[in-house]
Amino acid sequence: MSNSKIWLSSPHMGGAEKKYVEEAFDTNWIAPLGPNVNGFEKDLENYLKEDVCVGALSSGTSALHLGLILLGVKAGDEVICQSMTFSASANPIMYLGATPIFVDSEIDTWNICPIALENAIIERISKGRKPKVIIGVHLYGMPYNIEEVNKIANKYDIPVLEDSAEALGSSYKNQKCGTFGEIGVLSFNGNKIITTSGGGAIVTKNKEIKNEAVFLSTQARDNAPHYQHSRVGYNYRMSNICAGIGRGQMEVLDAHVQLRRSMHEFYVNLFKEIDGINILKEPNSDYFSNHWLSAIVIDPQKTNGKTSESLRLALEKANIESRPLWKPMHLQPVFEKFPYYGNNIAQTFFENGLCLPSGSNLTDEDKKRIKEVLTNFFR
Repeated sequence: MSNSKIWLSSPHMGGAEKKYVEEAFDTNWIAPLGPNVNGFEKDLENYLKEDVCVGALSSGTSALHLGLILLGVKAGDEVICQSMTFSASANPIMYLGATPIFVDSEIDTWNICPIALENAIIERISKGRKPKVIIGVHLYGMPYNIEEVNKIANKYDIPVLEDSAEALGSSYKNQKCGTFGEIGVLSFNGNKIITTSGGGAIVTKNKEIKNEAVFLSTQARDNAPHYQHSRVGYNYRMSNICAGIGRGQMEVLDAHVQLRRSMHEFYVNLFKEIDGINILKEPNSDYFSNHWLSAIVIDPQKTNGKTSESLRLALEKANIESRPLWKPMHLQPVFEKFPYYGNNIAQTFFENGLCLPSGSNLTDEDKKRIKEVLTNFFR
């Protein structure tokens, strides 16, 4: 049996990407603008529907940064952020000199807890510190409790910045993730559902916001024959080469989502007879996850002391990559001094959780090796 590395989530090319990239070379569009950028934005708009406007950027992080700026966040403001997420959700808050307020997860979706969210808002308001924005994250492609979160956001008149970096292809009640917030954010990093090698996008139903995002992402150059700048800008626009890769990837997006969902079903079936395994799954039929990563939480009391870390090491020994769940932001050294609201749900998930190989390009041989390690481990 081959012992080549099985990755957690590696890039998966469809074949059409070369056509768009070669076209960019042939026409000399080697710049942060061009036909592929325009075409990729249009492809995403057609996919997401809801009359959205999309601006293609250099990363999901840059999209979050611009999203906060466009929602009016300034130094000294407070921004609520889901604690259980990748640090890129929280770092842009710090870029602006604002203060992150972290909120715990709920059991059902593992995402931002509506009860803890409202408690945080009420207490911050009581201190004269009404939060400026709520950042909700669709963790591992699982939609957060959109109706409850948006209801609370509307109640207190706080806009939602929807971090859909991991959730392209996911939906709630047949509406695509990335289209529920005042502004949505996508990522096309190398490990995502589709990739542009590195890239992201900002999503909005307001064309003026999209235009402003593009303006800021191209160094905020004023409309003048010379280089004139009245505002601070950023070098955040996606290149025409990267967008060409994205155009090719859009042709296989739905297929990649289905393959990721098939990997999820592979794990569901594998763990069916094993006690003590909680796999992240849709709470009900309103939710549709792309299952970007298949994630589990292990209860050592029901698995004879077997832990997520001992499973990670067993997989590593077989040259199979797995990864602990995101370490909550309120437990990170860089963020531990900031307010946190909730209990220990996110922390418990982190301490007992593991992300398993989930790529859309895993082979039957890969699955056989994974199954053998997991079966032997829990036997």
